[in-house]
Parts: sequence; C-alpha cells; structure tokens
Amino acid sequence: MRNWVRQGWEQFSLYLPVVLMGLLALGTWWLVRNAPMPMPMLPAIERQQGNQPDYFMKSFSVKSFDASGRLQSEVQGEEARHYPDSDTLEIDKARMRSVTPQGRLTVATADRALTNADGSEVQLFGNAIVTREPLPAKPGSPAQPRLEFRSEFLHAYTNTERVRSDKPVTLTRGNDRFTADGMDYDNLDQVLQLRGRVRGVLQPGAAKP
Repeated sequence: MRNWVRQGWEQFSLYLPVVLMGLLALGTWWLVRNAPMPMPMLPAIERQQGNQPDYFMKSFSVKSFDASGRLQSEVQGEEARHYPDSDTLEIDKARMRSVTPQGRLTVATADRALTNADGSEVQLFGNAIVTREPLPAKPGSPAQPRLEFRSEFLHAYTNTERVRSDKPVTLTRGNDRFTADGMDYDNLDQVLQLRGRVRGVLQPGAAKP
C-alpha cells in the first residue's frame, strides 16, 4: 500500500512545481509595487497591535500584461490594506489568477491573503484553494489533467520554491486524490513530505503525465 501511494504521488508531484509560486508572486508583487500612495484623508483603521494601514483599496482588480499585451496575472479582492510597519499587504476575499504563455490558467482563492513587500512569502488563510486548469494535448506535449490543492492554510515561499501547510490538505490530480494532515514541498530538491494520516486513491485509467 505504501509503495502504491508513493508511486502515485511521484506521478502527481511532477506537476506541483511552482503552481503557487508563479501565480502568487506575479500578482501580489505587482499589486504592492503599483498600489496608490497614501492619502491623508483616508480613514485610519484601528488595531490592537497599533499597526495601522497607510492605504487601502476596495472592490479592486489589478491586472498585469506582458510586452505583447497578453494578460499575465490578475489580483482581485473585496478590500486590501497595506501595513507600513511590517510592509505587508492583506487582502480580503482574495482571488488571484495567472496565465502561462501556453495558455494554462491557475487560480487561487482564499478568505484572506497576506503577502510581504516583494511577494517572496504569500499566505492564504481560510478556504484556500489553488486550481490549475487542464491543458489539452499538443504536438510533442501530452495532456495535463486538472490539479487542485485545498486547505485552510497554505504558505508559499516563492524564492526558495517551497509550499507548506500545518493544516489538513487535499490534493487532487485528475481523478486521483491524496489527503494528509500537513505537507512540506521543496521544488528545488524535489522532496515532498506528507505528514500525519496520509491517504491516497488512484483511479484506474487516470491520465498519466
């Protein structure tokens, strides 16, 4: 059983690299760097810690494009707040999406997202879902099935290409499904650790990489 799950996960993890990193770093870095400067008339938001935002945005959508005008990423949210003390950006009802040059769409949603100034760390809190939509087969490139991550918390380190969670996670690729009490994935070393109760279900005839 253990070998069976491990073999299935090896196939599964081939498509895990930088799914979170590219999406989150592109959108949040651009948003932080291009957000409006603080305005003196903006109302202050009180916090117990005394850390107050210097600006906020409501019902916003920020898009970034490449030199040819192709959409690269988009960040949406009900409200975003920038905290100068920690130089972090907090987004309520965050929705982020990224499109690769090949047309592959990745979408991340969460009740709340928190990112540092350069996008090197992004945290998703509450109903965190990252989905990479399927890609049909092309000449010299096989079809890639839908890939989805679900957890109450996902923490992406974009510079070191790590994704971790200390909360239960569900990972689905095509019809195959894995669950664990936590995970730590290092893309540079190609090492995945699933912690706690690990279960895997591989469906016969599932798409292969």
